[in-house]
Amino acid sequence: MERRKYPLYFSFPALSVFLLFFIAPTLIGVYYSFTDWNVNADSISFIGFDNYKALFGEPRLGKALSNTLIFAAAVTLLQNAVGLGLALLMNEAIRMRNLFRTIFFMPYVIAPIVIGYVFRAIYHPEHGIVNEALGWIGLGSLGQDWLNDPKWALFSIIATDIWRVAGFAMVVYLAGLQFIPKDLTESASIDGASYWRRFRHIVFPLLAASFTVNVLLSVIGSMKVFEMVMVLTDGGPGYTTEVFYTYIRSTFSMGQMGYSTAINLVLFVLVTVVGVPVLMALKKREVEM
Repeated sequence: MERRKYPLYFSFPALSVFLLFFIAPTLIGVYYSFTDWNVNADSISFIGFDNYKALFGEPRLGKALSNTLIFAAAVTLLQNAVGLGLALLMNEAIRMRNLFRTIFFMPYVIAPIVIGYVFRAIYHPEHGIVNEALGWIGLGSLGQDWLNDPKWALFSIIATDIWRVAGFAMVVYLAGLQFIPKDLTESASIDGASYWRRFRHIVFPLLAASFTVNVLLSVIGSMKVFEMVMVLTDGGPGYTTEVFYTYIRSTFSMGQMGYSTAINLVLFVLVTVVGVPVLMALKKREVEM
């Protein structure tokens, strides 16, 4: 009995830290979401579901919700498509592939705020590289005010974030590709299978675990996007690029702590409602394959 209990002793410090800095603040936050906590109040009073009633009657919530879901869907899809394509390319025996792998992964290790400021200059309507490049190839009429035009602002943020995170997806898929026996693909090639058929019936099914990791991390991470939106547009123009965390930031800056905590809790529920079914579906796919 003592021998079986002994390893549990080592988990107590980590468990204590987890309870103190994660579970306890989460439970306290749930309580404060039902209060009128704000910087102007002399005391904090329990108000029931009033914060949630006000929140679901606020048009900004609908805009933040739709933008967050659009952003998450687009980034998840394109990050994995681009990352998988780069992984397949970098898995081939090409010259200087380690250098190219490093170059493609490098944006992921740069702080999103830094990337945001760089791309603000790139998207500048008069002196930005994007519009300048379009002018050089004779397509200057396609130039846009990428961050201040409501039609293009969210698209520009999505493109920037894909550029930042595609290298991470590439590395995860590369790790999965290393464990695929070359005998399988070589045998299929000898039997006359095309590259597409080898990818569809051998490579992609064996990448199921890597696909699960990438999709789940991408869904959760993109639904919690903040820095990139804050630096590039700060939710503007108007509220056309508003996401949950820019909405939370604006309410916190106005001192509405209880209301802001309610928004945080709604986001937590949303991430859980989206993330858990995605994880279950992908795990089921792994078993079936």
